[in-house]
Amino acid sequence: MLVLITYDVNTSDAAGRGRLRRIAKECVNYGQRVQNSVFECLLDTAQCRKLQNELCKIIDPEKDSLRFYYLGKKYENKIEHFGCKQTYLPEEPMIL
Repeated sequence: MLVLITYDVNTSDAAGRGRLRRIAKECVNYGQRVQNSVFECLLDTAQCRKLQNELCKIIDPEKDSLRFYYLGKKYENKIEHFGCKQTYLPEEPMIL
């Protein structure tokens, strides 16, 4: 299923900036960054729960927020893209 992960981390101190970097590094292991604090990840249920658990260990629940949007397997019709950044298809191979 395609999962959209968004986060907002309070970066007013060094600890917050560290949390922000750690969250981004963890998300990169599972998906593609589509905006600064937004990732699209193709995950099965176990991967999703594991990632949620890892990210919840990183955030400070008093200062930060984390959101998961479950777009499912038929996500193509649920996404519209406008603007400068080129879109991609998560299920196709990426050539770097």
